[in-house]
Amino acid sequence: MTAQVAHLVRHPIKSAGFETVERATLTRDAAFPFDRLWAVAHAAARLSDPLAWAPKLNFLRGWGSAELMAVSCTSDPEAGAVTLSHPRRPTETFRPDDAPDAARLIDWLRPLWSDTRPEPARVIRVPGQAMTDQDQPLVSINSLSSLADLAARLGQDLSIHRFRGNIWVAGWAPWQELAMIGQEITLGSARLRVEEPVGRCQATGANPETGAFDADIMAALEGHFGHTDFGVFARVIEGGTVALGDTVRTWA
Repeated sequence: MTAQVAHLVRHPIKSAGFETVERATLTRDAAFPFDRLWAVAHAAARLSDPLAWAPKLNFLRGWGSAELMAVSCTSDPEAGAVTLSHPRRPTETFRPDDAPDAARLIDWLRPLWSDTRPEPARVIRVPGQAMTDQDQPLVSINSLSSLADLAARLGQDLSIHRFRGNIWVAGWAPWQELAMIGQEITLGSARLRVEEPVGRCQATGANPETGAFDADIMAALEGHFGHTDFGVFARVIEGGTVALGDTVRTWA
């Protein structure tokens, strides 16, 4: 079976909304476009002045509240606007770079965040720097075959959105991607180099439809494979357009 791009996903606000797209233009040494452009810092965050990339512990994350994992979104990159939806919150549109809208965004997120943790306090954006968990500009790639294998071992369906990946590939052998470190792949007209596995956290246990923890992904990965990796990070070494259905080719 020829490997193909099956899903493309971006997350404009870190840990607050997933959105599928049909195509994306990847840029050399850049993260996935319009992905983690903003993050919401909590009241105990330690941020630099001027602002720069900061570790994930400073921000609202699915690890700290399963409810956040049920936020979905649609966005308008040209307008800098994001519309957020959640089963228990009204659907609203925000322009996070606008101070009043940033305040509304914090108020919208507050009921979805644990009241035992430092409260949401500030919307962060660092020009030219995606607020991913890594300070490097990497794109995450995941395999539908690996997801199906993991779901079968758990005995339950698993949504791709538990894993907050950018690119999902159909047609690889299960877990093939973890053996591809150092290899190059082409997707559409873009070329990437696979650099490292993606280490996972407890946020993957949250159901993105319900916002409730209902699966122990970490225990399943550790128990069956002796690690908690799922998916890989890759660096864009030649920019280009990637679209659903594009062939994925692997080069040694």
